[in-house]
Amino acid sequence: MAGATSHQQQEIVRKTLALLQQMPEGVTPPEIGTKVHKMVREMTGAHDPYQQVKQVATEQALAMLPELRTLLDASEHPLETALRLSIAGNIIDFGPNSDYELGEVVERILAADLAVDDTQRLRDKLSEVNKILYLSDNAGETVFDRLLIETLPKPVTYVVRSGPVINDATMADALAAGIDQVAEVISNGTQDPGTILSNCSPSFQTAFRSAELILAKGMGNYETLSGVPGPIFFLLQVKCPVISQDIGAPVGSPIVLQGSA
Repeated sequence: MAGATSHQQQEIVRKTLALLQQMPEGVTPPEIGTKVHKMVREMTGAHDPYQQVKQVATEQALAMLPELRTLLDASEHPLETALRLSIAGNIIDFGPNSDYELGEVVERILAADLAVDDTQRLRDKLSEVNKILYLSDNAGETVFDRLLIETLPKPVTYVVRSGPVINDATMADALAAGIDQVAEVISNGTQDPGTILSNCSPSFQTAFRSAELILAKGMGNYETLSGVPGPIFFLLQVKCPVISQDIGAPVGSPIVLQGSA
Protein backbone atom coordinates (compact mmCIF):
# COMPACT_ATOMS: atom_id res chain seq x y z
CA MET A 1 0.00 0.00 0.00
CA ALA A 2 2.97 2.30 0.54
CA GLY A 3 4.36 1.47 -2.90
CA ALA A 4 7.54 -0.12 -1.53
CA THR A 5 9.88 -1.83 -3.99
CA SER A 6 10.90 -5.44 -3.40
CA HIS A 7 14.25 -4.21 -2.08
CA GLN A 8 12.53 -1.77 0.31
CA GLN A 9 10.20 -4.50 1.54
CA GLN A 10 13.15 -6.77 2.35
CA GLU A 11 14.94 -3.91 4.12
CA ILE A 12 11.81 -3.04 6.15
CA VAL A 13 11.47 -6.68 7.26
CA ARG A 14 15.14 -6.79 8.34
CA LYS A 15 14.83 -3.51 10.26
CA THR A 16 11.59 -4.64 11.86
CA LEU A 17 13.22 -7.85 13.12
CA ALA A 18 16.09 -5.80 14.54
CA LEU A 19 13.60 -3.43 16.15
CA LEU A 20 11.74 -6.30 17.84
CA GLN A 21 14.98 -7.51 19.42
CA GLN A 22 15.48 -4.08 20.99
CA MET A 23 11.96 -3.65 22.41
CA PRO A 24 11.61 -4.15 26.18
CA GLU A 25 9.40 -6.86 27.67
CA GLY A 26 5.78 -5.79 28.09
CA VAL A 27 5.80 -3.23 25.28
CA THR A 28 2.35 -2.77 23.70
CA PRO A 29 1.52 -3.50 20.04
CA PRO A 30 0.77 0.21 19.32
CA GLU A 31 4.23 1.17 20.58
CA ILE A 32 5.78 -1.29 18.14
CA GLY A 33 3.38 -0.28 15.36
CA THR A 34 4.28 3.39 15.76
CA LYS A 35 7.94 2.69 15.04
CA VAL A 36 7.30 0.26 12.17
CA HIS A 37 4.84 2.54 10.36
CA LYS A 38 7.13 5.55 10.80
CA MET A 39 9.94 3.53 9.22
CA VAL A 40 7.70 2.54 6.30
CA ARG A 41 6.65 6.16 5.70
CA GLU A 42 10.24 7.39 5.81
CA MET A 43 11.65 4.66 3.56
CA THR A 44 8.91 4.82 0.92
CA GLY A 45 8.04 8.51 1.05
CA ALA A 46 4.34 7.56 1.35
CA HIS A 47 2.88 10.06 3.81
CA ASP A 48 -0.45 8.24 4.21
CA PRO A 49 -0.51 4.74 2.66
CA TYR A 50 -4.08 4.15 3.92
CA GLN A 51 -5.54 7.41 2.60
CA GLN A 52 -7.66 5.80 -0.12
CA VAL A 53 -9.08 3.03 2.05
CA LYS A 54 -9.89 5.59 4.75
CA GLN A 55 -11.82 7.69 2.26
CA VAL A 56 -13.72 4.65 0.98
CA ALA A 57 -14.55 3.53 4.54
CA THR A 58 -15.89 6.97 5.41
CA GLU A 59 -17.96 7.14 2.22
CA GLN A 60 -19.44 3.69 2.88
CA ALA A 61 -20.33 4.61 6.44
CA LEU A 62 -21.87 7.93 5.39
CA ALA A 63 -24.00 6.08 2.82
CA MET A 64 -25.39 3.99 5.69
CA LEU A 65 -26.10 7.02 7.89
CA PRO A 66 -29.82 7.44 6.95
CA GLU A 67 -30.47 3.75 7.64
CA LEU A 68 -28.58 3.92 10.93
CA ARG A 69 -30.53 7.01 12.00
CA THR A 70 -33.78 5.16 11.27
CA LEU A 71 -32.65 2.28 13.49
CA LEU A 72 -31.70 4.70 16.23
CA ASP A 73 -34.92 6.71 16.00
CA ALA A 74 -36.98 3.52 16.33
CA SER A 75 -35.09 2.29 19.37
CA GLU A 76 -36.71 2.13 22.79
CA HIS A 77 -33.24 2.42 24.31
CA PRO A 78 -31.36 4.93 22.14
CA LEU A 79 -28.20 5.14 24.25
CA GLU A 80 -27.71 1.37 24.22
CA THR A 81 -28.43 1.21 20.49
CA ALA A 82 -26.02 4.07 19.79
CA LEU A 83 -23.34 2.31 21.85
CA ARG A 84 -23.84 -0.87 19.85
CA LEU A 85 -23.71 1.01 16.54
CA SER A 86 -20.49 2.69 17.61
CA ILE A 87 -19.05 -0.70 18.56
CA ALA A 88 -20.22 -2.14 15.22
CA GLY A 89 -18.26 0.60 13.47
CA ASN A 90 -15.13 -0.60 15.27
CA ILE A 91 -14.92 -3.44 12.72
CA ILE A 92 -13.55 -0.89 10.21
CA ASP A 93 -9.91 -1.73 10.83
CA PHE A 94 -7.17 -2.40 8.30
CA GLY A 95 -4.74 -3.53 11.01
CA PRO A 96 -5.99 -6.85 12.44
CA ASN A 97 -9.00 -7.27 10.16
CA SER A 98 -10.08 -5.93 6.78
CA ASP A 99 -12.41 -8.74 5.73
CA TYR A 100 -15.96 -7.79 6.71
CA GLU A 101 -19.35 -6.74 5.36
CA LEU A 102 -20.42 -3.65 7.28
CA GLY A 103 -24.17 -4.18 7.11
CA GLU A 104 -23.84 -7.74 8.41
CA VAL A 105 -21.65 -6.55 11.27
CA VAL A 106 -24.24 -3.94 12.29
CA GLU A 107 -26.97 -6.60 12.37
CA ARG A 108 -24.79 -8.98 14.37
CA ILE A 109 -23.77 -6.42 17.00
CA LEU A 110 -27.30 -5.11 17.43
CA ALA A 111 -28.51 -8.66 18.12
CA ALA A 112 -25.56 -9.96 20.16
CA ASP A 113 -25.18 -10.00 23.91
CA LEU A 114 -22.38 -7.79 25.15
CA ALA A 115 -19.64 -10.12 26.40
CA VAL A 116 -18.72 -7.46 28.96
CA ASP A 117 -21.57 -5.09 29.75
CA ASP A 118 -20.83 -2.10 31.96
CA THR A 119 -23.52 -0.03 30.24
CA GLN A 120 -25.39 0.72 33.48
CA ARG A 121 -22.20 1.94 35.12
CA LEU A 122 -21.69 4.17 32.10
CA ARG A 123 -25.24 5.50 32.43
CA ASP A 124 -24.60 6.27 36.10
CA LYS A 125 -21.35 8.07 35.25
CA LEU A 126 -23.03 10.10 32.49
CA SER A 127 -25.48 11.49 35.04
CA GLU A 128 -22.60 12.79 37.16
CA VAL A 129 -20.36 14.54 34.63
CA ASN A 130 -20.46 17.79 32.69
CA LYS A 131 -18.31 16.83 29.70
CA ILE A 132 -16.93 13.76 27.90
CA LEU A 133 -13.53 13.10 26.34
CA TYR A 134 -13.96 10.69 23.41
CA LEU A 135 -10.84 8.93 22.08
CA SER A 136 -11.35 7.93 18.44
CA ASP A 137 -10.07 4.87 16.64
CA ASN A 138 -10.47 4.45 12.88
CA ALA A 139 -11.63 6.48 9.88
CA GLY A 140 -15.12 5.41 8.79
CA GLU A 141 -15.80 4.30 12.34
CA THR A 142 -15.97 8.04 12.96
CA VAL A 143 -19.42 8.12 11.32
CA PHE A 144 -20.71 5.58 13.85
CA ASP A 145 -19.12 7.63 16.64
CA ARG A 146 -21.02 10.65 15.37
CA LEU A 147 -24.33 8.87 16.04
CA LEU A 148 -23.27 8.05 19.58
CA ILE A 149 -22.10 11.61 20.21
CA GLU A 150 -25.48 12.92 19.03
CA THR A 151 -27.15 10.59 21.55
CA LEU A 152 -24.92 11.39 24.52
CA PRO A 153 -26.50 13.86 26.97
CA LYS A 154 -23.31 15.88 27.59
CA PRO A 155 -20.88 17.90 25.40
CA VAL A 156 -18.07 15.91 23.81
CA THR A 157 -14.45 16.61 22.90
CA TYR A 158 -13.39 14.17 20.17
CA VAL A 159 -9.69 13.22 19.99
CA VAL A 160 -7.87 12.22 16.78
CA ARG A 161 -4.27 11.49 15.76
CA SER A 162 -2.02 14.36 14.71
CA GLY A 163 -1.02 12.55 11.52
CA PRO A 164 -1.61 9.34 9.55
CA VAL A 165 -0.91 5.92 11.02
CA ILE A 166 -2.64 2.79 9.64
CA ASN A 167 -6.29 3.83 9.16
CA ASP A 168 -6.59 5.68 12.47
CA ALA A 169 -8.67 8.84 12.36
CA THR A 170 -6.94 12.17 11.78
CA MET A 171 -8.47 15.65 11.81
CA ALA A 172 -9.28 15.37 8.10
CA ASP A 173 -11.03 12.04 8.65
CA ALA A 174 -13.11 13.44 11.51
CA LEU A 175 -14.13 16.46 9.43
CA ALA A 176 -15.09 14.19 6.51
CA ALA A 177 -17.43 12.32 8.88
CA GLY A 178 -18.99 15.56 10.15
CA ILE A 179 -17.74 15.15 13.72
CA ASP A 180 -17.08 18.88 13.94
CA GLN A 181 -20.84 19.41 13.64
CA VAL A 182 -21.50 17.53 16.89
CA ALA A 183 -18.32 17.87 18.97
CA GLU A 184 -15.13 19.82 19.52
CA VAL A 185 -12.31 18.02 17.66
CA ILE A 186 -8.74 18.06 18.97
CA SER A 187 -5.50 16.17 18.31
CA ASN A 188 -3.60 14.15 20.89
CA GLY A 189 -0.31 15.29 19.35
CA THR A 190 0.93 11.87 18.21
CA GLN A 191 0.85 9.45 15.29
CA ASP A 192 0.55 6.44 17.58
CA PRO A 193 -2.14 3.80 16.78
CA GLY A 194 -3.48 4.15 20.33
CA THR A 195 -3.02 6.58 23.20
CA ILE A 196 0.50 6.38 24.60
CA LEU A 197 0.22 9.18 27.13
CA SER A 198 3.95 9.82 27.45
CA ASN A 199 4.09 10.59 23.71
CA CYS A 200 1.02 12.86 23.69
CA SER A 201 1.13 16.65 23.70
CA PRO A 202 1.15 18.43 27.09
CA SER A 203 -2.24 20.00 26.29
CA PHE A 204 -3.80 16.61 25.62
CA GLN A 205 -2.23 15.08 28.72
CA THR A 206 -3.82 17.87 30.76
CA ALA A 207 -7.20 17.26 29.10
CA PHE A 208 -6.90 13.52 29.75
CA ARG A 209 -5.98 13.85 33.41
CA SER A 210 -8.72 16.38 34.10
CA ALA A 211 -11.45 14.48 32.20
CA GLU A 212 -14.56 13.47 34.14
CA LEU A 213 -15.41 10.66 31.71
CA ILE A 214 -13.36 9.12 28.90
CA LEU A 215 -14.80 6.92 26.14
CA ALA A 216 -11.97 4.99 24.50
CA LYS A 217 -12.71 3.28 21.17
CA GLY A 218 -10.96 0.24 19.79
CA MET A 219 -8.18 -2.20 20.62
CA GLY A 220 -5.32 0.28 20.26
CA ASN A 221 -6.74 2.45 23.02
CA TYR A 222 -7.46 -0.63 25.13
CA GLU A 223 -3.90 -1.91 24.65
CA THR A 224 -2.35 1.39 25.70
CA LEU A 225 -4.79 2.50 28.42
CA SER A 226 -6.18 -0.65 30.08
CA GLY A 227 -3.63 -0.31 32.88
CA VAL A 228 -4.05 3.44 33.27
CA PRO A 229 -6.27 4.56 36.18
CA GLY A 230 -9.04 6.97 35.33
CA PRO A 231 -12.75 7.31 34.50
CA ILE A 232 -12.38 5.29 31.28
CA PHE A 233 -14.94 3.13 29.47
CA PHE A 234 -13.63 0.99 26.61
CA LEU A 235 -15.91 0.43 23.62
CA LEU A 236 -14.64 -2.16 21.15
CA GLN A 237 -14.96 -5.42 19.30
CA VAL A 238 -12.49 -8.13 20.26
CA LYS A 239 -10.57 -8.74 17.04
CA CYS A 240 -7.61 -10.93 18.01
CA PRO A 241 -6.83 -13.86 20.35
CA VAL A 242 -4.47 -11.80 22.51
CA ILE A 243 -7.16 -9.28 23.48
CA SER A 244 -9.67 -12.13 23.75
CA GLN A 245 -7.50 -13.79 26.39
CA ASP A 246 -6.81 -10.52 28.22
CA ILE A 247 -10.46 -9.46 28.48
CA GLY A 248 -11.83 -13.00 28.81
CA ALA A 249 -14.25 -12.72 25.89
CA PRO A 250 -14.42 -14.53 22.53
CA VAL A 251 -13.08 -12.99 19.32
CA GLY A 252 -15.89 -11.01 17.69
CA SER A 253 -17.44 -10.00 21.00
CA PRO A 254 -18.80 -6.48 21.58
CA ILE A 255 -17.49 -4.92 24.79
CA VAL A 256 -18.49 -2.03 27.07
CA LEU A 257 -15.87 -2.24 29.80
CA GLN A 258 -15.18 0.14 32.67
CA GLY A 259 -11.46 0.64 33.19
CA SER A 260 -9.52 1.11 36.41
CA ALA A 261 -11.15 3.76 38.59
